[in-house]
Amino acid sequence: MESPSWPAAEGAGGYELFAQRWANAVRNTSYVALETQEIVERLTEFTKVLAVAAAADLYPQDAVEWVGVELVRMRFSETESLAASIRVIGEGLVALADSAERATERMPGILASLVTGFNEATHERILGEHEHDESLRSATMDARRGAHAALRASEARFQAVFHEAAVGIGICDMRGNIIDTNRAMSELLGVPLSELRTMNIEEFFEKDIGPELRTEYDEALAGRRDAYQLERKFTRRDGITVRTNVKVSVVRDETGQPQYLVGMIEDITERHTLQRRLRHEATHDPLTGLPNRALFQERLAEVFAGGPETRVGLCYLDVDGFKVINDSLGHDVGDQLLVAVGTRLGALVHGPDRMVARMGGDEFVVLVQDCESLEDLTLLAEKVLAALREPVRIGGHDLMVSASIGIVERAIEGTTPADTMRDADVTLYWAKSDGKDQYACFDPERNAHEVARFTLSARMPAALEREEFYVDYQPIVRLPDGELHGVEALVRWRHPEFGPLGPDRFIGLAEETGLIVPLGRWVLRTACIQAKQWWDRFGDDAPYVSVNLAVRQCKDPGLVEDVRKILAETGLPAHRVQLELTESAIMGATGEPLEMLRTLVDLGLTIAIDDFGTGYSNLAYLRVLPVRTLKIAGSFLEGLRDPGNASLVDTQIVRTLVSLAHLLGLTVTAEGVETTEQANRLRRIGADCAQGWLYAKSGPPEEIERWLTT
Repeated sequence: MESPSWPAAEGAGGYELFAQRWANAVRNTSYVALETQEIVERLTEFTKVLAVAAAADLYPQDAVEWVGVELVRMRFSETESLAASIRVIGEGLVALADSAERATERMPGILASLVTGFNEATHERILGEHEHDESLRSATMDARRGAHAALRASEARFQAVFHEAAVGIGICDMRGNIIDTNRAMSELLGVPLSELRTMNIEEFFEKDIGPELRTEYDEALAGRRDAYQLERKFTRRDGITVRTNVKVSVVRDETGQPQYLVGMIEDITERHTLQRRLRHEATHDPLTGLPNRALFQERLAEVFAGGPETRVGLCYLDVDGFKVINDSLGHDVGDQLLVAVGTRLGALVHGPDRMVARMGGDEFVVLVQDCESLEDLTLLAEKVLAALREPVRIGGHDLMVSASIGIVERAIEGTTPADTMRDADVTLYWAKSDGKDQYACFDPERNAHEVARFTLSARMPAALEREEFYVDYQPIVRLPDGELHGVEALVRWRHPEFGPLGPDRFIGLAEETGLIVPLGRWVLRTACIQAKQWWDRFGDDAPYVSVNLAVRQCKDPGLVEDVRKILAETGLPAHRVQLELTESAIMGATGEPLEMLRTLVDLGLTIAIDDFGTGYSNLAYLRVLPVRTLKIAGSFLEGLRDPGNASLVDTQIVRTLVSLAHLLGLTVTAEGVETTEQANRLRRIGADCAQGWLYAKSGPPEEIERWLTT
């Protein structure tokens, strides 16, 4: 394996200090014929490789394995050398990496790759010391072939290799009878040398030996296989189990006939234990000890590898208000709280078909394989919520904890692990938005609605650029004479896929995303351009135009300047424009928003309160607001609909609102007028204007022009 090529890295002094600590840790674990400075220089090179690997975008596994190989080539080949290296790297490498977070996540993989390279190089070294399989076979045949003087040298060489080797070596005939073995084999298996040399290999085959091993052995005895290698466990007579790497080779005579089997057995128990520990560290959360995201995803993939009838259940959990605890009481308390949550979850969730894992932060997930029903999963969620509500005593604080849980239960057929996790995450969001300390179950219809909302939200910016929005106008008439007085501008969206959409489908999304500001500006400009055309054509008979302002627009510091610019560009007189604000928005206007409204009124515009009576209804506040018109919500007109059967309560409410408005010098427009009876009663009560389906639905500008020309 060649040395990897890396870009130059900063912090050379840091690398050398790290390499010095590394050298101090491994120097006495093996005999190395190098000066201390030479060792530090080589380890500095390795340190740079590891530091870059820890922060690289793509993890360079081969480069880290190369470091393990080079350690062995430097003769740091003992298990103690590997253990010391792992300790130094695990404790200090993160501080050298450019990204500490990425280095921390990658550390288990780095240590595993280092062990892999070290093991491969150790194995190659063992084979090299024994002159590989061909040399062993040659030495064995030479040792058995005769007394020729030239062959006696080979015999001596073989005996030195054979008896002093650190790995167990044994020779047997083609019937499995052991002819000779060395001291290392005796110590490894816990059987005296004298007894080993009288045994047959079959005696080491356990009753439950795998068919693959049996087949490979039989093929080697028959001469159909030259070599095979495997890992297997041996149970010594003292009861200790050792894990070994076994390699068996066939030695043939000059005619090619198999004569002997040569086996080499290496004790890899410590290496296997280390690999298991590294595997555990790579797949378990170091704080709670629970399986981590990687192991959970691995287990979830195994569930989805089952038959189509397999069902899976997920409870995706998030601790409510955890950030507040972290910020107020400190991360140490937060960590102890997570440990307590993990402990309680672990006590509730157990069994071969269940797993609880920490996904990161304050998120946990419970996996249930072959879940019998959604009801079983909701019962489990209720138990989890109840267990978490019990106070947690940490650092003198009794912490009250709650959680939100998203539940998904389904057959695996027709879905994927990624889809299932996404749906669980969405459902967790529903549980939080619905009030926390509860669970929510996945609902395909609700999800489809959420997806549609997201689709609309994502497309809105481009829709504005592509001019997919348009404006309809609804007449506002004077009640005394029924003449057209004004129009309300109502934005619509001509969606290429869903068709025409009313404002109820997208205005809320526009407010959430902030697009309401440029969209509202476009609506105002479009309405003013149209109103100017009517003004030029019909003069004083032309209607004023009323445009809705959203709460977010009222808070936009550029609103006044936008209005000034639009009026200047269109040439429309300011008194021909009315701005409608919801009651909740205008009643909450204080400070700068209130000054902004007064500035707009000073420009000549009219301000109206839309849907009056459904919000704050702070009647006293009306005295100080720069409002000209109240628009009574259509819900108050329901009781005025039927002839001869008017609701006394609704009638009195409307009469009171109209009287109050007139007392304050305001005009009143009634919305949602649908019957002649409603219009007559509003006229008798004294309302000034009305709009609704009785007069016309909203429509294009041409519909308004028909009003003006008839």
